[in-house]
Amino acid sequence: MKENELIYDVSAELEREFGPKGSASRKAAEDKAWEEYNAQILLDARKNAGLTQQELAERIGANKGYISRLERGLTIPTVSTLYRIASAMGLTVELRPLA
Repeated sequence: MKENELIYDVSAELEREFGPKGSASRKAAEDKAWEEYNAQILLDARKNAGLTQQELAERIGANKGYISRLERGLTIPTVSTLYRIASAMGLTVELRPLA
């Protein structure tokens, strides 16, 4: 294997796949990635809390389908709902300055 075959330019790949930085297509891809990332955080937190989707839904006054959509990144909770979800799992939401 040649030395230059070991180098992988992530920035170039992202630009090829989603367009240049600042473009509408790149912004949409970044937004989708954040939605999926946050959905995974909620899913992991629920499982770590030992709750089923149904149990979490009941605690926040929603239905199981809503929790499922959140965990798949299909629905984005309002801030107030996010606080209720965190509280229902025995967690808090903390806003702090970036490092």
